[in-house]
Amino acid sequence: MVLYRYYKKPIKIEKKLIFLPSLFLTGGVLLLFLVVWPILTFEFFLGSKLKTEIVSPLAFQPQVLGVETNLNLATNWFPGTLPKITASKITSYTLSIPKLGIKDAVVVNNDEDLSKHLVQWGGTGNPGEPGSTVIFGHSVLPVFFDSKNYTTIFSTLPTIKEGDDIYVYYDGITYHYRVIEMQVIDPKDISVLEQSFDNSYLSLVTCVPPGTYWKRLVVRSKLVKI
Repeated sequence: MVLYRYYKKPIKIEKKLIFLPSLFLTGGVLLLFLVVWPILTFEFFLGSKLKTEIVSPLAFQPQVLGVETNLNLATNWFPGTLPKITASKITSYTLSIPKLGIKDAVVVNNDEDLSKHLVQWGGTGNPGEPGSTVIFGHSVLPVFFDSKNYTTIFSTLPTIKEGDDIYVYYDGITYHYRVIEMQVIDPKDISVLEQSFDNSYLSLVTCVPPGTYWKRLVVRSKLVKI
């Protein structure tokens, strides 16, 4: 008579596999933190300082979050407003912001594709002249900031402060601007495009809170010297 005995063979689990769930969980939490933290810090620190309120991501859906909206085009940043033709023989120039590590970023006034360069809103003043030059630039989450990539170039613009310097090289002349004001506005607020001719001003515009396009950050500076 033959007797059989069965026993359960222990299953060997690779030690490295035991840590996979924890690794995925940690990665997910980190990713969530990278997305949420910049928004919260903007709203509760810079946002409160600039007297803006937390907004719902659906607040501007009809104007801004529509399926057909292409935010690579500057004309879609302020719905219902179209730029005028800029009266200038100069169609491109450069902008530098030392504090943000932005050097010689290209600005154009005859094209509205923000994925290729910064864009001056048509009809606003030219650098160095009386009036206000308004320049648009893309932003994403700050962790993806790249000063050479025009889809991320203004991602750290919210960290700039009053008194910081901005330089524009236009038609062979370097113009030195100094930040005098920062504000957050709705996409429907086109006051940033208004002209004031008592001096030469420069306004930089990007989307906020970081990683969203619910509102617009406007960094306004004033010419201090050539």
